[in-house]
Amino acid sequence: MAKSLMIQGTGSGVGKSLIVSGLCRIFSDRGINVAPFKAQNMALNSFITRDGGEIGRAQALQAEAARIEPAADMNPVLLKASGEMGSQVIIHGRVHSTMKAQEYYAFKKTAWAAVKESFDRLSQRHDLIIMEGAGSPAEINLMDVDIVNMSAAKYAKAPVILVGDIDKGGVFASIYGTVKLLGRSGKHIKGFVINKFRGDAEILKPGLDMIRDKTGKPVIGVLPYIKEICLPEEDGLSLQKISNFRFQISNNEKIKIVIVRLQYIANFTDFDPFAHEPDVELVYSSNPSDIENADIVIIPGSKNTVKDLILLKENGLDESIKRACSKGVRIIGMCGGYQMLGKKIYDPYCVESRHKEIDGIGLLNIETTFDKTKTTSQVEATLVRSSGFGGQGLENTKLKGYEIHMGQSTGNIGLFKISRITHHASRVRDVYDGSMNGNCWGTYIHGIFDNDSFRRKIVDQARKAKGLDALNSTTSYPGIKDRAIDSLASIVRENIDMDFIKRIIGL
Repeated sequence: MAKSLMIQGTGSGVGKSLIVSGLCRIFSDRGINVAPFKAQNMALNSFITRDGGEIGRAQALQAEAARIEPAADMNPVLLKASGEMGSQVIIHGRVHSTMKAQEYYAFKKTAWAAVKESFDRLSQRHDLIIMEGAGSPAEINLMDVDIVNMSAAKYAKAPVILVGDIDKGGVFASIYGTVKLLGRSGKHIKGFVINKFRGDAEILKPGLDMIRDKTGKPVIGVLPYIKEICLPEEDGLSLQKISNFRFQISNNEKIKIVIVRLQYIANFTDFDPFAHEPDVELVYSSNPSDIENADIVIIPGSKNTVKDLILLKENGLDESIKRACSKGVRIIGMCGGYQMLGKKIYDPYCVESRHKEIDGIGLLNIETTFDKTKTTSQVEATLVRSSGFGGQGLENTKLKGYEIHMGQSTGNIGLFKISRITHHASRVRDVYDGSMNGNCWGTYIHGIFDNDSFRRKIVDQARKAKGLDALNSTTSYPGIKDRAIDSLASIVRENIDMDFIKRIIGL
């Protein structure tokens, strides 16, 4: 069995996933064959592996940090909340069923078997597994159904480092309370890391000494608050206006991109690359004024397309989107947003809701029907209608991305010609995706804006509409991410006692 280490937290959002990413890069830099693992993740940001498996987006980033191909075994259980229908349960990368909380807890034995199976396979392929917990290990009402925190640590024989977020306040109480509530299981915790500290670390020293005296365990690191990490976030808590202060570009030359804030927004990391373009102001908003005064409006993916479409209509945002379109604003629909922009959505099996039929926003000449089969595949695509994106320059560009959707759309389809990668990593016949109608278009291809030349063409098209010249920008998003991972690893390495980490792992 591979050696292992688990990073747990005193709660959600304390920085577990990024610390795991940093550690994966550190050990990869040392030539160690390392892989990430999170037994169970609840997230609406997901990624499709090369064999068509669906995993949490955070585990895909951690695999990237480890310089290995993401695999379904890195996240054997993925839960995607779907509103009143419960959560979609994904086992080993494939949809199992949709369950409410009590049903899922009764399903624990099956889920736990999947966790052990995946961990065992990873252990055969790698020398070190960096594991991530979920939420807090001390949720005393859920300890008997835990398959992601202490149960996973015990199975892997993994020493545990507990992370607390000082920026939220009460970090010492949360660390001490976690240890005490865990009782005998607390023995697996070997040390603590305090994250997101602002100021002089000397001020903390009395507290660090006291927490060691009270628990018998040391604080092995204090990580600083990082304002701009430039890496994808796991959940939507941070969605806000994103201003680009690194570049001196006047407001009247900026391109304002508004992402419509949905209640069940999914895969919002699709839009992170725009935040690194020097002339882009990226805003998440449900304000009609923002939508109608944007240069580009994007309706993102959703885990409950029908519910979010109904909410858009109830708030009058469908009319705001149509008014923006009539003014020449570029309207883009991604996955669920693409479906919403069509004429109709049919759900004959009530896959997403109890509505078997609903009118869409009507800007695209397509209709979508939900079925029981989920399309999950990595894809390569070429533009069929490149003229719709500003003419020459993209005709032979290979675009990469991935699909995750339950519905199938028909009608005026044919914006992209795509090749899907099957579960056996072989190509299938070409199929067509996407639709365009004037200044409105949509696609099922997640990650399409990671393609640098295509993303730049989208922004320059909006610049042209404002009477501005194209910007000679050569932003490389993959390069930005890789440098950000290196920077994160450097911060972790400089502020955590790595000798302590190596000793408890046994390296």
